Amino acid sequence: MIKSELVLKIAEQNPHLYQRDVETVVNAILDTIADALARGDRVELRGFGAFSVKRRDARRGRNPRTGAAVAVSEKAIPVFKTGKEMRQRLNAAGIGDDHAVSAS
Repeated sequence: MIKSELVLKIAEQNPHLYQRDVETVVNAILDTIADALARGDRVELRGFGAFSVKRRDARRGRNPRTGAAVAVSEKAIPVFKTGKEMRQRLNAAGIGDDHAVSAS
């Protein structure tokens, strides 16, 4: 699902709201999450999951085309961890069962 599909779905479920208003709210939520992560904050949506930022140290990488060593600078990586309720919903729905590994 892409953002425009999300906006359409929410607008369909709430016919009293204009689609442009739903889009404004969705953009505001996503912008607020992005701003919080940019400040280094953690964003937790109970039952859904938590967004946080991890740091990757500077390292030596390799150019795959030439094989030459290149310096890769330190960077911040956004991370999402699902909440307990989300994991339970996915497991109850059987998502990914065809790739599941048995834990015997």
